[in-house]
Amino acid sequence: MLMQITDLHVAYGAIKALDGVSIEVHEGEILSIIGANGAGKSTLLRTITGVLKALSGDVLFEGTNIRRERPDRVARMGICMVPEGRRVFPNLTVRENLDLGGYAVSNKPLKRELFELALVTFPRLRERLNQPAGTLSGGEQQMLAVGRALMGNPKLLLLDEPSMGLSPIITREIFSLVKAINDQKGISMILVEQNAHMALDISHRAYVLETGRVVLEGKSSVIKCDPAVIEAYLGFELLE
Repeated sequence: MLMQITDLHVAYGAIKALDGVSIEVHEGEILSIIGANGAGKSTLLRTITGVLKALSGDVLFEGTNIRRERPDRVARMGICMVPEGRRVFPNLTVRENLDLGGYAVSNKPLKRELFELALVTFPRLRERLNQPAGTLSGGEQQMLAVGRALMGNPKLLLLDEPSMGLSPIITREIFSLVKAINDQKGISMILVEQNAHMALDISHRAYVLETGRVVLEGKSSVIKCDPAVIEAYLGFELLE
């Protein structure tokens, strides 16, 4: 067990965002979190990273409760985030964005190894190392955002809506590369994604959130065949 979250409660003022959420993340797996807008998916990721503080509950990472840790401490422990909307630094070059992702890695040989991993995984970044990140296409910026997270030497990679604003072709490419990272490097991932069909296709297990609560969990291959999930999130594409 890499991470165990138990009875997590998070609120924005009087509004409950997470209401007793409990999830597990196993070593080497891709875990999908699916649900409608406002279900609490992104809130869950921001709480794991320490950006949001929970009212109660536990977030155990490798046996240590990190619920009250600062975001920089969480990152140094090996939890790296690919934020919604990519949020690259537009005026910095691709190389500088990648370097910032590795700020907490003091081992220079390891940092060079991670830099090469990012470029091997996303060859287009190698071609654009000296180009300002703001001039990249949306798909290239998403590649940069994932590459920047890889530079932090993650044990757990959090991906928040990686397909947002991308064409179907680029989305498939990004998801294929994310799956390759998991297959080849064994990096555990939590994938929050509106494209439930694609998320369930590449993940091992999944949780379904509704209004801040877990309503369904299990193997992705089983969940994507659940009639309620098909009706709510997948439409009729699995029935064709």
